[in-house]
Amino acid sequence: MIAFLKGYIEEKKDGVVVLDVQGVGYRVEISSITQEQLESAGSEVKLLTYHHITDSDERLFGFFSTDEKALFEKLITVKGVGPKLGLTILSGLPADQLIGAITGSDAATLSKVPGIGKKTAERIIVELKDKLAEYAVSAGVTPTGSKEAGVTGEAISALESLGFKKKESEQAVLKAIKNTGSDDPSVIIKKALASLNK
Repeated sequence: MIAFLKGYIEEKKDGVVVLDVQGVGYRVEISSITQEQLESAGSEVKLLTYHHITDSDERLFGFFSTDEKALFEKLITVKGVGPKLGLTILSGLPADQLIGAITGSDAATLSKVPGIGKKTAERIIVELKDKLAEYAVSAGVTPTGSKEAGVTGEAISALESLGFKKKESEQAVLKAIKNTGSDDPSVIIKKALASLNK
């Protein structure tokens, strides 16, 4: 199994990069996120890879970050989501928006990605919501589309209006929700304020 490739960019086009690794050209399929991170042809790069093997085909999928690769590997565990669609999903939404949509049961946002219908969006949510919930909290991602998201957004805005930075407000609010289990904005704001003012 190929874990990563380190070499020079021979060719880069939409969704594909050819890496020259000591004279061997590897064709690696990539998302638009990874593509934006890559420099021009001739630059040296290290890509984390997922090696997909079937009876009739072998493909390499490349990722610039461990988070993107981990998210891809979670997506392809969902029934009906293969590596190609997994890459399309990663290209269709920024990672934090994608995680927010899944953890917030926001099928409408997921359905906007080309190739994902309502049924697939709902299946992704059912299968990955719990698996991504803990990661979403630690990464400070706000769930979208749910009542929770409205309360979360309201609490974050209130803290920002008091002069706290967005990132620290998000983390304090998510922590407060986790600790109180409440969906009352005033309770959450008080708890978050207490932790920010320590």
